[in-house]
Amino acid sequence: MTPKLIIRGLSKTFRTDRGETAALKGVDLTIGENEFVALVGTSGCGKSTLLSIAAGLETYDEGSITLDGAAITMPGLDRGVVFQSYTLLPWLTAMGNVEFALRAAGFSGREAQDIAGAHLSLVGLQGFEQAFPAELSGGMKQRVAIARALSYRPEILLMDEPFGALDALTRHHMQELLTAVWEKHRLTVLFITHDVEEAVYLSDRVAAMTNRPGSIKSIVEIDLPRPRHYELLSSAEFRQLQRQILDDIRSESIAAAGLGKALA
Repeated sequence: MTPKLIIRGLSKTFRTDRGETAALKGVDLTIGENEFVALVGTSGCGKSTLLSIAAGLETYDEGSITLDGAAITMPGLDRGVVFQSYTLLPWLTAMGNVEFALRAAGFSGREAQDIAGAHLSLVGLQGFEQAFPAELSGGMKQRVAIARALSYRPEILLMDEPFGALDALTRHHMQELLTAVWEKHRLTVLFITHDVEEAVYLSDRVAAMTNRPGSIKSIVEIDLPRPRHYELLSSAEFRQLQRQILDDIRSESIAAAGLGKALA
């Protein structure tokens, strides 16, 4: 598989008046063209910091990170970013929010309108194009955010716990939607989540991180058939993969809490 995003020896330390906090140490990760990779780990292990660096929103101290061979040093339209918070402009409609991103990418008014409408339809928002964010549910707002991130055809989609604020049923619906969109368009995706079940369901590979300073502890291939449906979650193969990844994360949690001897 052709490498798309390559991270080598990446380290990051936050420095404040109160001292230094090492967030990442020697992270190595490669994501291939059109591959869906999920990143999981304990709270505070550096998952979101790594994604922010990939988005060009955060600097790093050592190592390298490249997209299509070019070093990432700042935000760019070659990366679409979706956060847990919807980051929609409240004074614009759903259509207007997507068009705003397209015009920033250089698309003309009519072209931006056509592309925005097509992408809102792609995420199931036909009939809600003229609704304002305050008139939409949480899941619908996140659909607008995904449509906006996809609309200008970025080289990679970076998603930081995008469904974390949603109720369980809406979250399942959004997972199914994202899977359907990905299987149709075959995007390159780096997906941050604390939910191992979600990671296994969505991904081609799942990378588990160590405690802070975070590095890649293990990478698990998710060799499950596509297209995927929720019946898959009850299969023995799915549960085995989920348990394998949970065991890696649990060992890090135990080490962080100093409970190793107590639980031995």
